[in-house]
Amino acid sequence: MDVAATIAIIPARGGSKRIPRKNVRPFAGKPMIAHAIEAALACDAIGRVIVSTDDDAIAAIAAGHGAEVPFRRPGELADDITPTVPVIQHAIRTLRELGHPVDRVCCIYPGVPFIRTRDIADALALLVGHGDEGYTFPVTSFPSPIQRALRRGSDGALTPFDPAHVETRTQDLEPAYFDAGQFYWGAAETWLSGANIHLNGRAIVLPEWRVVDIDTPEDWTRAEALHRALQQEG
Repeated sequence: MDVAATIAIIPARGGSKRIPRKNVRPFAGKPMIAHAIEAALACDAIGRVIVSTDDDAIAAIAAGHGAEVPFRRPGELADDITPTVPVIQHAIRTLRELGHPVDRVCCIYPGVPFIRTRDIADALALLVGHGDEGYTFPVTSFPSPIQRALRRGSDGALTPFDPAHVETRTQDLEPAYFDAGQFYWGAAETWLSGANIHLNGRAIVLPEWRVVDIDTPEDWTRAEALHRALQQEG
């Protein structure tokens, strides 16, 4: 497939509530969204980096950091309950209507300051290696075995979720993983089909310390501290 038709789409709406203006708030010396844009631009396999937004300020900042903003996302796809897949479907259809070829798409979330270009490339290679079937994305392992999880009752009493593994040694339990929430690769037709990402996915594995959710001000503070520590270790 043509590199020009291999596209990164960054969905960045303007109405973040828990952290106002999260997508453009400065993080480590640059707007948060710039980290995603720069990682995508540095990937040789990606021909274009598109930002899907309903917000003029986000559009201007994104363009200033090298992304393209050829359309605005409609309001009905920019609220806080809209799933990812319909947003990417809209972007693909709109780009094609504008005459731009789209074969493969990497949806990259805007709040991912720990994203790495190498991971984006590795996940694309995994997708290509399986004939563009389904999606590929990064995961990381749970810090503790999920088979040993405990349920806490209203009186404080604890019961195991899985009694069968109460006596099982930790090292004998199968590792479990969760979505890193950074990016997702898929062929354009896979996105347009509406296929569920997690039911049709393959994954690369990231180390736990490179997976950071930033949903609250406290999360932001921790992420900044981790970023500074990593820069110092450099």
